[in-house]
Amino acid sequence: MADFSDRILPQHEVMMGAQSVFFVATAAADARINLSPKGYDSFRVLGPNRVAYLDLAGSGNETHAHLMADGRITIMMCNFGQPPLILRLYGTGRPVLPQDAGWEELAAHFTILPGTRQIFDIAVDSVQTSCGWGVPVMTLGEERKTLVKYHAGADEVAWMAKTSGRTRSIDGLPSTPTDRFFRGS
Repeated sequence: MADFSDRILPQHEVMMGAQSVFFVATAAADARINLSPKGYDSFRVLGPNRVAYLDLAGSGNETHAHLMADGRITIMMCNFGQPPLILRLYGTGRPVLPQDAGWEELAAHFTILPGTRQIFDIAVDSVQTSCGWGVPVMTLGEERKTLVKYHAGADEVAWMAKTSGRTRSIDGLPSTPTDRFFRGS
């Protein structure tokens, strides 16, 4: 049975803080639904109706494009330990780039990793929990270091040249690349 709340409750925050992976879903009219797994220590609860996550450059920038076109976002976390639980956050989000107002305030909540592209700032409208009985029990072996290692060793000029041309999503929606290269903090 699903339970809904209009805000993040203390027990939700505890559950989210214990997860090493979360999933982000976005969509826009006449575009594919995008669903992406996220890892690292990149998710923060900023208040009862606000969360944010640090986004690293990867194969595309679909979440950015969808949020600029539509704004809707769902974040899902599964407790792979005990007790079984699935938690979904429904809301609206916006990308905050390093050159944007509000970057410094958001960035202060994170360790900026190599390849950091933006932070997604999300206003949470609804929280849903459900049983999670069908989710397997699993433990985290370790974080993959590949993405951060790639960005840490990347040539800044080549990286900027490569990403500056990514101005469209796979469905042709506008997507703004960052103009700042991060080696991490």
